[in-house]
Amino acid sequence: MNSPLLDHDDLAATPPNDQEAEQAALGSMLLSRVAIGEVSALITTHEYYRPAHATIHAAITTMYSGGLPVDPITLAAHLREAGDLERVGGASYLHTLVQTTRTSANGSYYAQIVASMAKQRRLIETGTRLIAHSRHGASDTGQIAARATAELASIGGAERWPDPIPLGTHTSLPTFPVGALAPWIAEHVAAVAEFTQTPPDLAATMALAAVATAAGGRVQVEVRPGWREQSNLYLVCAMPPASRKSDVFAAMTEPIYDVERQLQEESRASIIEAETAKEAAVAEAEGLMAKARKPGDSIDRTALVAEASAAKLLAEEIHVPPRPRLTVSGDITPEPLAQQLAVHRCLAALSPEGDLFDIIAGRYSAKPNLGVFLQAHKGERLQTDRITREQPSVDKPALTVGITPQPAVLQDLASTPGARDRGLLARFLYALPPSNLGYRKTRTTPVPAPIAQRYHSRLTRLLHTFYALPEPVNVTLTPTADRAVEALQDKLEASLRPDQPLAHLPDWAGKLVGHTARVALLLHLADRVTSDNWDQPVEEPTIDRAEEITAYYTQHALAVFDLIASAPATDAAQTILDWLRRPRTNGTWRTAIKRRDAVAASRRFRTVAQVEPALSLLEAHGYLRADEPHRTSRVGQPASATYRVHPSLHEGGTDAR
Repeated sequence: MNSPLLDHDDLAATPPNDQEAEQAALGSMLLSRVAIGEVSALITTHEYYRPAHATIHAAITTMYSGGLPVDPITLAAHLREAGDLERVGGASYLHTLVQTTRTSANGSYYAQIVASMAKQRRLIETGTRLIAHSRHGASDTGQIAARATAELASIGGAERWPDPIPLGTHTSLPTFPVGALAPWIAEHVAAVAEFTQTPPDLAATMALAAVATAAGGRVQVEVRPGWREQSNLYLVCAMPPASRKSDVFAAMTEPIYDVERQLQEESRASIIEAETAKEAAVAEAEGLMAKARKPGDSIDRTALVAEASAAKLLAEEIHVPPRPRLTVSGDITPEPLAQQLAVHRCLAALSPEGDLFDIIAGRYSAKPNLGVFLQAHKGERLQTDRITREQPSVDKPALTVGITPQPAVLQDLASTPGARDRGLLARFLYALPPSNLGYRKTRTTPVPAPIAQRYHSRLTRLLHTFYALPEPVNVTLTPTADRAVEALQDKLEASLRPDQPLAHLPDWAGKLVGHTARVALLLHLADRVTSDNWDQPVEEPTIDRAEEITAYYTQHALAVFDLIASAPATDAAQTILDWLRRPRTNGTWRTAIKRRDAVAASRRFRTVAQVEPALSLLEAHGYLRADEPHRTSRVGQPASATYRVHPSLHEGGTDAR
């Protein structure tokens, strides 16, 4: 009699699989680099039922790890070079994968279906092998049971650990998702990157800074009632010397300085006229006061003083408009910056160098002045005694920062007192692309004139449109866009748990949703630059594109905070790592530790607080995984977290699962 759980018909049927889920998982990977990481974390090539899908998955992850752009066209070229394109169904099948996938946001859901089907197939295969083994003369039932237990454990059992990342390095960082930008920006970014032989990250980051210069502080996104985000950004793209940063900077910011010069020229006559009128009024008041000071009884001093007072009031009422400014120099100090923001409210500090970070770090003062940079990012009321009497304060200041320093400058900024504690480092979106030095082409194609002209004219239109706004304008979200933001909030919240990648960066991650809303607003405005409906609500696809961009910056932020981590933390992490690689005196290995256990790793550690930065670093590199913290019985005593140790560090260095 056949078992009701596994009869003959079940064994003869097609193994469990879901072709649509496999296609959707691959399609989501082709639509979004974020989905590549999510899907790859859940399934490997072994989970696919169709071999062609496994080949496509392997090609995508290879390109992604190498920092290459991934889309149907680039993937087809990669598969063609490997001789696999026709075997997987040709280039048309790759486009079919994208067309049949409604959204990349559900990539992990599709991957879970694929993983579930694969587990079912392995269960059937295991059952079949065990039945065959028992039918072909195996009489040792204990041996069969042990084998069954081992195989079933291998199926449902152990959690996969990816290979840890060596200390001092990071995974291959993703390339900026240029396709998420407005087409007129994307084509210029790609052309500039090709002409200068630089990573597109550099031009793309400065393009965002350029759009933020136009809109920052002049347009706001209202995510929900009571929650508004300005459209200014703090952006930094760190690259080594000789990376042609100045050439890229000039190509992406030229329209800003052209518009600034134009505005200044147009206002010159009105400024001179107002200055002349004010000087004349002041001179009249001073003349009346001079008469009132003359000796003699024949002078009606009371009348002269009254006339002089009236003339002086009239002079003060004459407003001399400031010389228009969109930018400040990259080496401006905090006090003059506060004065300029008091006058102009919305400004951008743009520079191809890192002088601004040197200023923030206190090049000209013993104590760094971070206040203006903190307040001007959020739009908090800016008031300081150093500002001129005529402009004592300013509401909703908005500073955009776009700089391209050397990586070492980031380390100097990180060592500035208060930069991390007060939240300055958390306000920046970081890019850390690799240099093309040594691999650049000698002869390249100049940026085509139509592409350059289109970028120049549309950015110029943005600058003029928003500079003319008398007051900040609010742009709302559609209901579906609001739900997309809510889903992002839920996703971010989960990523802050102790065993998740952003657990050690709560300050930076805490601003990620707000940054995504700001980027979405900039994309929305850039998309509608040629129309008059830019004040319409931001839609869900725009939120998705913004999330793709901030997901890119998230991966780079992890690398940057790794780079700027203090040397003691890195050294301490290496000490703990060496300790974990050594067996105990009884020959056993540590598979899990608590914070207090790590204190015993070296005499240099005296308190739990001293090992926490090192444990966070090891967790970020994948050597440790923190379980949920357990509350102690003592009131006021902090929770004690248990860290699981990567299998490659124990049992004689065995790897993996």
